[in-house]
Amino acid sequence: MIRINENYTRLKPSYLFSEIANRVAQYQSENPGADIIRLGIGDVTKSLPPACINAFHKGVDELSCDSTFKGYGPENGYAFLREKIAGEDFHKRGAPIDADEIFISDGAKCDTGNFQELFANDITIALPDPVYPVYLDTNIMAGRAGNAKNGRYENIVYLDGTMENGFIPQLPSQPVDLIYLCFPNNPTGAVITKSRLQEWVAFAKEQKALILFDAAYEAFITDETLPHSIFEIDGARQVAVEFRSYSKTAGFTGTRCAYTVVPKECVAYTESKSEILLHPFWKRRQSTKFNGVSYPVQKAAEAVYSDAGKEQVKKRINEYLLNARIICDAMDDLQFSYVGGKNSPYIWVHGKGSDSWDFFDRLLTKAQIVCTPGLGFGQCGEGYIRLSAFNSLENVQTAMDRMKKVLA
Repeated sequence: MIRINENYTRLKPSYLFSEIANRVAQYQSENPGADIIRLGIGDVTKSLPPACINAFHKGVDELSCDSTFKGYGPENGYAFLREKIAGEDFHKRGAPIDADEIFISDGAKCDTGNFQELFANDITIALPDPVYPVYLDTNIMAGRAGNAKNGRYENIVYLDGTMENGFIPQLPSQPVDLIYLCFPNNPTGAVITKSRLQEWVAFAKEQKALILFDAAYEAFITDETLPHSIFEIDGARQVAVEFRSYSKTAGFTGTRCAYTVVPKECVAYTESKSEILLHPFWKRRQSTKFNGVSYPVQKAAEAVYSDAGKEQVKKRINEYLLNARIICDAMDDLQFSYVGGKNSPYIWVHGKGSDSWDFFDRLLTKAQIVCTPGLGFGQCGEGYIRLSAFNSLENVQTAMDRMKKVLA
């Protein structure tokens, strides 16, 4: 008799973004002429930079000739891309990361979801709330979360984010083993200072814990006092793994390319408290379950670091940040409290007493705007919505005009 992994039965019935899609589809079917503006799911709307497209084409052309054809690539990714990453994303910021500590993948979502496979099922997980759902759901699937009670899972240590603490959670008041952090944050857009991040690194070292640091939105940081990487913090190499993505940076949401950094000093422990290096474990996992990102896609990602690529990526980031500023200005005019939007493409808006899904439905049916209800990111998200700057300038301006008419 084939049996199910019953941990899947502990998942909430519908994934957040599937529920959003269902509600929007129903509204669209009932109102076929509605001009819906999507400021919900964080998918980019601007095309791949020309430098990346040119490199992509050249990579495909190489595959058309026997003399330049590429088959299976290196397990970690091609050296030409990993060396660019090490130099441009880390060395220039004083972060000591080597090329062979970088693993190219098809998405930060995949890697943040998969990395937990390396660890025992009885470890204690610390999660911010609100939080990107993948962190929680993959640990539910692995059997670590326990049963749901009053909207939370009994074996998870929740790190509450509130308007009062700026959605920067406090250190756990109890021992934990695996800590998820994301800055600039998804969904709130909050950012963390070097001094606060140093506190987390020190805590992880004291607890012999590991931080999984999601830096998928670091390209949106404009305040140069803020860290782009956890590896700018002394001691982080022993207690942190970092995830990066080209999806929001350079528009690779449909192309799929990202990377994970696992320093060679980063450790976990056996039951007898012996140290185990994580780098070879992750390499073994990837070589078993993942066959690499295609050669043309890696060539396109390499072009992000060319002079033309840097200029083109910066232009796109600035356009999205302009959209974010327009949204922030509209929230100021409406006197809605919010965080984010300054070093992030997300604006986390308090609904003045509306619950999240009511706020979502109101914007959809009255203004034809799709947002993301905050409750989908955790209990502390109730009463909030997330607005995304990933759209055209014209659509964002139109959406904010509609919001002002509906919410004024």
